[in-house]
Amino acid sequence: MTYFTRHDLEHLGGICFLFESKESRLIEKKKLSDWLERAGAQAYLNLAVSQFEHWSLLQITASDVLRALTPSFNTVDLSKQLGLQSEHALRDLELETVLAMARGPRSYCFPSFDEFLAAVRIRCRTALAARKTQLAFDTEGVKRPIEYWTYVEEKGFVLNAGVDLIAALTHTTQPETPQSTYTFSCFRASEYVLLLALAQELRQTHPLLLAQIETLWQSRPLLADDFNDAFVHEHGKLAQPLPMKFYVPGDRVWFRNPDEASADVKGFEGSWVCYLGAGQFNNFWDRTQPYTLEQKCLEIYHWRHGVASKPNGERWMDESRVEALVSQSAKNSLVYSEILARMMRIRDDRGIYAEGGCIDATRDALRWVCPETTDIKLDNIVS
Repeated sequence: MTYFTRHDLEHLGGICFLFESKESRLIEKKKLSDWLERAGAQAYLNLAVSQFEHWSLLQITASDVLRALTPSFNTVDLSKQLGLQSEHALRDLELETVLAMARGPRSYCFPSFDEFLAAVRIRCRTALAARKTQLAFDTEGVKRPIEYWTYVEEKGFVLNAGVDLIAALTHTTQPETPQSTYTFSCFRASEYVLLLALAQELRQTHPLLLAQIETLWQSRPLLADDFNDAFVHEHGKLAQPLPMKFYVPGDRVWFRNPDEASADVKGFEGSWVCYLGAGQFNNFWDRTQPYTLEQKCLEIYHWRHGVASKPNGERWMDESRVEALVSQSAKNSLVYSEILARMMRIRDDRGIYAEGGCIDATRDALRWVCPETTDIKLDNIVS
């Protein structure tokens, strides 16, 4: 396969594949067409082929039917429009995922059919893992199951020797009872969910890479920027923001707090969540109560009214007050509309608090994973 970066084709929109030859394109196209037919997606998609001297381009875009179902790239209502049960049926979640990607204003690019299938599975695994995740909010929390993790200063939680990474992540993020939850910030929680989905896919697709990641986590877990650089592709950019209601199941999403005063309270600078499909975003702190886009906007808006101070002057967030105000605003149609008009805007740039809302311009997803085409490069990060 010809190696290319995602950025080479992103301007085209939809789902794109680049092949070395006409022969390889015909083989891959047949595999793709058969899979799309089994998934029930073909009626909603257009497949176009462009043949060049040394390579072939296959592009999947939204048909007129799918465009009519997703005005202004609104994919949060897609599951409802099609009568899908994405919360309960994996087949429906896969279909929603593929149709949302095909509707993308910027391309989702793949070097092979296998890489495309892996990406769909990873997105579904991310959504399923996020839906099951139940944690306790604590920006400085250091509570993990000791049979799996050991805390090391300046490194964070290191995986114990001989421990299976998937088992450790699952046990930590998906407790059997609410009383056995472990402490996380939303950003670290999102890393664990993405890493779990990645590890589950690598066990099927690229076991050697999984073993390398597992070994790495026993000495130096990748966190924050290192994690993003190694595993995450950011789709979209602030200069060319993605549409405000465009989400694909499995996206990691940032909602920014546009109020400068309350954003100064640690842990309330914004909120990291995952898009579950079916118009829902996960709730790390109560998995039984996922958010809609509107509910997330309301919550973040009322953070500005929940700031309180301790006797020593330290500021904290009174979340019970925020919850009460969210409920109150949701019942007042005028107030509700005014808040959404304020919040449902693309966020301002870093350090700016002006007219922007809480909606990010980008979405995060995991990188390619197949042995021949993966763009996960651990050596560059570790060195």
